[in-house]
Amino acid sequence: MTVETVVDLAAEQNPADITTGAIAKRMGVSQGALFRHFSSKDAILQAVMEWVSERLLARIDKATTIAASPLEAIEAAFMAHIHFIAEHPGVPRMLFVELQRTEQTMAKRMARTLLQVYGARLGRLFMDGKRDGQLLASLDEKAAATLFIGMVQGLAMQSHIEGNVKRIRESAPGVFALYRRSVEAEK
Repeated sequence: MTVETVVDLAAEQNPADITTGAIAKRMGVSQGALFRHFSSKDAILQAVMEWVSERLLARIDKATTIAASPLEAIEAAFMAHIHFIAEHPGVPRMLFVELQRTEQTMAKRMARTLLQVYGARLGRLFMDGKRDGQLLASLDEKAAATLFIGMVQGLAMQSHIEGNVKRIRESAPGVFALYRRSVEAEK
């Protein structure tokens, strides 16, 4: 419940400004009660990053597993990520804040690891797509993964700037269609 509270608060305000007092207040508990479960605010942020990593990767794995082809799996991963953000708009804000911190916290390392693991999974999908002839044989898997994640981040940022979380779902299909044309092999 604490993790979800932090994610909800991050959707409403700058995650860097979230205090343990605000978390406790939203949960209807005392700060003391909060610290019986977590040793520090950093421990709470670490739990948030664990929650995000587990749920996002599980959702992407589920979506890609049922896809009929590598290219469909890539699109399924994209849409699964988009829907995850639409349901939890505080998540991208939390990731951006953690990655911008100058100190090397556990939460920051976990955010970086999430991006590396996610990129590696995408890389395998790209290699499968190249092997099956669905994707360009010359496709640079690392660059394709960077662009893929950048599209998601860009859509998340735009939806936050506009204050319209629904925009991410509305814009995603068109953005992916452009991406697909750039990586798909000619038929």
